[in-house]
This record gives sequence, C-alpha cells and structure tokens, in this order.
Amino acid sequence: MAKKKNKLSLAYQPVGFVLGWAGGALAGLAFRTTWKALRHEDDAPDALDADRHWGEVLLAAAVQGAIFAVVRSAVDRAGATAIERSTGVWPVKDKGGRD
Repeated sequence: MAKKKNKLSLAYQPVGFVLGWAGGALAGLAFRTTWKALRHEDDAPDALDADRHWGEVLLAAAVQGAIFAVVRSAVDRAGATAIERSTGVWPVKDKGGRD
C-alpha cells in the first residue's frame, strides 16, 4: 500500500498545483468582492500607498489573508477528499494519523 500511496502523491502534485492556482483566482475574486462590500471601493489599499492610513492597509491585509487561507484550505481539502473517494487512498503523506 505504501508504494501506491507514494505514486499517488506524485500524481497528485500537478492536480494540487492546478487546484491551488484556481483557488488563488477564486480567493482574489472573493477578496475584491468583500473589499468592495466593506469599503465601497474598487481597489484595496496597497502597503506602499502614501495616501492610505495604517489602519486601512492592515485591515485590507488581514481580510485578504483570512480569505486566501480559507479558500486555499477548502480547495486543498476538497481535492484531497475527491481523490480519496475515487481511489480509496489519501493523496499526500499525512503527518498525523491518516494512513
């Protein structure tokens, strides 16, 4: 079973890459939509934007970071779960219990 798991882990890498890219695009869209709803602005402040205050910059960074982390985790988990359902094997080496 260990050999099958190692081969699947290597095969999952390109799938994981594509899922990560798609998740990043989805997270970017979610952040832009959320920022527009929160601040009624099209663009979030950049850290080097001299016209923005610290609070605005840090709020934007915190919201963006939270959205990206949640979307990335959801996409990674959904992809791994789909692979496990279709093959019966968790696609990556697990550090804590799944084997």
